[in-house]
Amino acid sequence: MMNAVPISWFLTLSAILFALGVAGFLFRRNIITVFMSIELMLNAVNLSFVTFSYQHKEVSGHLFTFFVMVVAAAEAAVGLAIILTVFKGRSTLNIDDVNSMKN
Repeated sequence: MMNAVPISWFLTLSAILFALGVAGFLFRRNIITVFMSIELMLNAVNLSFVTFSYQHKEVSGHLFTFFVMVVAAAEAAVGLAIILTVFKGRSTLNIDDVNSMKN
């Protein structure tokens, strides 16, 4: 019989992915990269939800993951529309150049 992968490995991977997302959010200056970093953090949280749900043999973690995925899809649609509008108006995706709401 094969041994299962320990739960700590999934949580460690989730922590690493979340840390990479935070680093990308804090240190990158491109709006697209920051946007992808937020998505990476959401996916790391989803991995934790599924891991704990599997560990406790409950379905609630899977339901939370589903709702996070729905919110992430809505965020992607609205976020990309905002990013395209900003790029169209400013011709840049650098966060430092897009620091105010006025032209």
